[in-house]
Amino acid sequence: MKLTFKKIKENAVIPSRATAGSAGLDICACLNEPITLEPGEIKMIPTGIISAVDENNIALLIYPRSGLSSKFGVSLANCVGVVDSDYRGEWFIPLINHGSKPFTVENGMRIAQLIPTRIIIPEIEVSENLTETKRGTGGFGSSGI
Repeated sequence: MKLTFKKIKENAVIPSRATAGSAGLDICACLNEPITLEPGEIKMIPTGIISAVDENNIALLIYPRSGLSSKFGVSLANCVGVVDSDYRGEWFIPLINHGSKPFTVENGMRIAQLIPTRIIIPEIEVSENLTETKRGTGGFGSSGI
């Protein structure tokens, strides 16, 4: 699989792994001036990049950075972002400040991480009957605590 990036803004940073053992590629903010997130506030942070993958069964999953989340309460508003294989627009990262203090995002700051993931594209079938299971229709909490 090949993942190709293009900078659409001069000060954009191409995602990269921080260490040889890093699972994700760090995604950086691409800003002309700092953006402050007040507690409880969500803002879309531009990255200045677009991408293409050479296979249709790849999803580019965007996760929070654990340091921002655990130290400052700053995470992704959508929990996990998905960049589809056919999307060619600029990436924006929806950050939310769950912390109690304002948090300022600076240009070039690592704000999220990307993990390319192979996906299964199912064959869809509609049926009047599904196989029975022991659980059946038991929903939330039905298997106990």
